[in-house]
Amino acid sequence: MMPVEEAELESVAVEVRITGKVQGVGYRAWCAETARAIGVSGWVRNAPDGSVEAAFGGTRDQVGSMLKAAQQGPAYAKVLAVTVTGRDIQVGDRFDVLPTRRPSS
Repeated sequence: MMPVEEAELESVAVEVRITGKVQGVGYRAWCAETARAIGVSGWVRNAPDGSVEAAFGGTRDQVGSMLKAAQQGPAYAKVLAVTVTGRDIQVGDRFDVLPTRRPSS
C-alpha cells in the first residue's frame, strides 16, 4: 500500500462564482448532489446577477474535483467560467443549498 501524500489531506476552502446559463437549469441541485458525492462541504446559491455563488471545502483533491465538475455543470447548463473569489474561507461540515442572495442596497 502506498502512503497517502500529506498534501492530499490538507484542507482547503474556496468561494467561487459560476457564470453562464446556470440559473433555471438545476445547477444548485446538481451542485449539491455532486458535492455530497465527492465529500465536499460548503454551500451554493443563486446570485441576483444571474450567476451562481458557491463555497467548496475539503481536501485539495476533493475541492479540485469539485471545481472541475463545476465547469461542466448539469446537462442543460452552459458554464462560461468558474472564478475563485475567496480562499481560506469557513465552511461547515455539510453541503447546503442557500436561498438566493438579495441585491445589495
